[in-house]
Amino acid sequence: MAARRPSAEESALWRAAMRDVRGKTPAVPPAPPAAPEAAPRRDTRHAPEPIRPPPPPPGAGLDRRSALRLRRGEMPIEARLDLHGLTQDEAHRAVTRFVVRMHEAGRRAVLIVTGKGTREGGGVLRQAVPRWLAEPTCRAVILAVSEARPQHGGGGALYVLLRRKR
Repeated sequence: MAARRPSAEESALWRAAMRDVRGKTPAVPPAPPAAPEAAPRRDTRHAPEPIRPPPPPPGAGLDRRSALRLRRGEMPIEARLDLHGLTQDEAHRAVTRFVVRMHEAGRRAVLIVTGKGTREGGGVLRQAVPRWLAEPTCRAVILAVSEARPQHGGGGALYVLLRRKR
């Protein structure tokens, strides 16, 4: 990797910082001519995935008022699943079983606690659960997904609104 040349501002700062140094100091190369800068690249290696609700089947949807109530945490939570302490495989099976069972039981609003994780950008489960909820088995019974309010776990939990059992 080639060394980058300092900007004019950096060169001036270097000269100002080194002006009182006695002895031989390394020379600062002149600043390169100004070139158009590319937009800075965002490091997405550890960025959390945005939580996206699974796409509803054609013709099905959630009315605006219900969607707002879900996002605000105003729907009564009828069941909760806490994934703390589970491996990724155990959590995946638990989420799928939980969603299907709660739908079969006629529950509507449930809470899945993933935890916020200790890594920068969130934990493994926090990133994986939205993907699992978008898989066909879960997607078939889910109407909407939203990040929980702070009193229910905030970024470490998800509200899941299940379809009515037909």
